[in-house]
Amino acid sequence: MQALIEVILPVFFVIGFGYLAVWRKKLSDEAIDGIVKFTQNFAIPCLLFRAISTLDLSAGFDLALLGSFYGAAALCFAVGIAGARLLFNRPWEDSVAIGFCCLFSNSVLLGLPITERAYGPEALEANFAIVALHSPFCYGLGITVMELARNRGGSLARVPLRVLKAMFSNALVIAIALGFVVNLAHVPLPGVVTDALDLMVRAALPAALFSLGGVLYRYRPEGDLRTICFVVAVSLILHPSLVWIFGTASGLNEAAFRSAILTSAMAPGVNAYVFANLYGVGKRVAASAVLLGTAGTILTAWVWLALLGT
Repeated sequence: MQALIEVILPVFFVIGFGYLAVWRKKLSDEAIDGIVKFTQNFAIPCLLFRAISTLDLSAGFDLALLGSFYGAAALCFAVGIAGARLLFNRPWEDSVAIGFCCLFSNSVLLGLPITERAYGPEALEANFAIVALHSPFCYGLGITVMELARNRGGSLARVPLRVLKAMFSNALVIAIALGFVVNLAHVPLPGVVTDALDLMVRAALPAALFSLGGVLYRYRPEGDLRTICFVVAVSLILHPSLVWIFGTASGLNEAAFRSAILTSAMAPGVNAYVFANLYGVGKRVAASAVLLGTAGTILTAWVWLALLGT
């Protein structure tokens, strides 16, 4: 119960404040969209750039950690596609969008603050190692499979170009790439720059959580309940279960194991809906899965924390 009260509920209270602000019309949709643009295009990229540029790459990028997390994520993507196609008879494009919902856990807005509150800021090294590859891996895999599905029987020559264009139009991917450049090239940043970045970083998670609540108000659950429940179950139960198995088998150290489990146990991120909206398929399932999955994370994260001995 202590983990629920001290670790999880504060995060979801901030989300709830954003939800209430829009519900009670204290903030307009346009105002929330402005906060979302600030966090997604500026504050969170600053957070990721700062974290990656200062990350100990030799310690953080553990192959067992990344293999456990992303091996499980890829399997969940495949399970999502197969389930949508075989169990719910969805078209291939819809199935890929539903699979993407099972793939893209909310590693930043939920994974980072819950891990930090549970284990402290020093426990986030493994989280940032996962986050550094999260958007490139998930968008790269999702866009590639979607383009293959859309071009069945056609030319595949332009698929790599479309994948790269979509990925490097994403501010998060650009920030991560620049962070690697600064880190690997040992580029010194002036103190005035790092101080400015740190100011942006301090605003990133609170503003992002608040805006997430405002955005979730729009995602009313409607129809496709069986498919939505399937996505939520894969995201909140199957993904962390697979990471637990893979992490145990590969001998992950305790800190990395905890970060991998908690990150994988988060609900589908808003990017799952962004992906579905980009292709105009599976939008209702994606939106409702983000909403119900985020609400369900309150209880399932508590269970996973308990299993981790927190």
